[in-house]
Amino acid sequence: MPLNAMIPFESLTTALNVLLVDDEPSIRVSVGDALRGAGYRVTIVSDGAGAMEAIGSEIFDLVVCDVRLPFHDGLAVLRRVREQAPSTDVILMTAYAAVPDAVAALKDGATDYLIKPFNVQELLLRIERISRERALKRELGEARRIIDETTDEAALVGRSPAMLKMFENIEKLGASDAPILITGESGTGKELVAGALHRHSARRDKPFVAVNCAAFPETLLDAELFGHERGAFTGAVKKRDGRFKAADGGTLLLDEVAEIPLSAQAKLLRVLQEKSFEPLGTNQSVHVDVRVLSATHRNLKDLVARGLFRGDLYYRLKILEFEIPPLRERRGDLAILLQHFLRRFSPGPEPVGISSRAMAALAEYSFPGNVRELEHAIRHAIAMAGGVGDIDLIHLPSDIAGNEVSSEPAPSGIRPLPNAMREFEREYLRRALQAGGGSKSQTAAMLGISRKNLWEKLKRHGLEDASSEDSGVGLMHPSLAGSDGEAKLAPDGSTEKTS
Repeated sequence: MPLNAMIPFESLTTALNVLLVDDEPSIRVSVGDALRGAGYRVTIVSDGAGAMEAIGSEIFDLVVCDVRLPFHDGLAVLRRVREQAPSTDVILMTAYAAVPDAVAALKDGATDYLIKPFNVQELLLRIERISRERALKRELGEARRIIDETTDEAALVGRSPAMLKMFENIEKLGASDAPILITGESGTGKELVAGALHRHSARRDKPFVAVNCAAFPETLLDAELFGHERGAFTGAVKKRDGRFKAADGGTLLLDEVAEIPLSAQAKLLRVLQEKSFEPLGTNQSVHVDVRVLSATHRNLKDLVARGLFRGDLYYRLKILEFEIPPLRERRGDLAILLQHFLRRFSPGPEPVGISSRAMAALAEYSFPGNVRELEHAIRHAIAMAGGVGDIDLIHLPSDIAGNEVSSEPAPSGIRPLPNAMREFEREYLRRALQAGGGSKSQTAAMLGISRKNLWEKLKRHGLEDASSEDSGVGLMHPSLAGSDGEAKLAPDGSTEKTS
């Protein structure tokens, strides 16, 4: 799929074509003027017969119709719309607040229902919501077309300006053999970007090996990276080559590089400078040819200033720098990422759908955990929906479902209480982590909670990787897809190819 085939969201939004039906001249004038003033195209008729003729000759995006009309009532108009144009939204109006009318209208598929007299501004707010939801549906349809034409699930996906710039940088920086420091918030897809950089390098046919430096205690990280001889320490029952040897000739990703203890940083610096190291338990040097990529969500320059990271190593690692923007800065990618996850996690051959209410809630959510949080939200929703039928608002995680936009504007500066509490807790945890120097044990002690409880909170707020993987975050782009698989480390320290 060429980049110019990816239609930006803005081009998908168009002014609604509205049919207004009411037998009261004052309503036709006031509502008609308000709709035109809001930028909608408006056709006005005064009775049910005129409405039937209009919907028989033209497809409207929205019909705003009185229930009590001459010749044909509003319910008959609604049923005709449902037969001839199922995608058309219908708002019914009536001066009679009769429950049977409302029940019948909603049962027959009305989008909304207004009781006269009503404030025209209220009607405009509801139409604006319908317009937004229709634009989201069109965007989802376009995203599904793009996803259906893409077969590789391990590639990078996006069409926002920020992502297009990323694709350009991957092609440029991938061709270099210099170390690259990949930065970005947790869940943005740092390991996937590293894989794409590897596939765009001259080393693409050699191993790509990733190691999460935060996943190993200080006593084992040295052995994990550089290998060890049999008997080098308790439990070393056989020789192991380590990750640098496994990546020889290819690329090594040091994920969460900020977590490497100072004691191991000196040895890492020597490897970058001299391309050699000594495994634990031996004085014999091992020479390797490895391109080192490193990734972190922390500010390494700040750690250097605080004496927690070597300055000379920092400058060696960031000869080139690649910054990944958070999802909130590339909202145009939401629909295509959503369709990617729906296709990836739906249990059947066809992806499950998603309601406009659920999509609107996703569009308004800030995603502090970035694309990984979106992935987890869609897996959660598919499971809650039972894998059949459309995902609706109730199937989304409560943090997101509670974020649905209300049709009534909130007072200035006031947010829903759950949102405010969630944002406060995230910011407080972030500051506590900084005060604790990044140590989870120290941070948990300061907060008076267990380390496990802290880990769960960090995971929920996207402040810390939940596992040793920075994968599954659903980035895809056909031109960056790899066809020959990636190398993984086998239990004996050798590399094995997976596809």
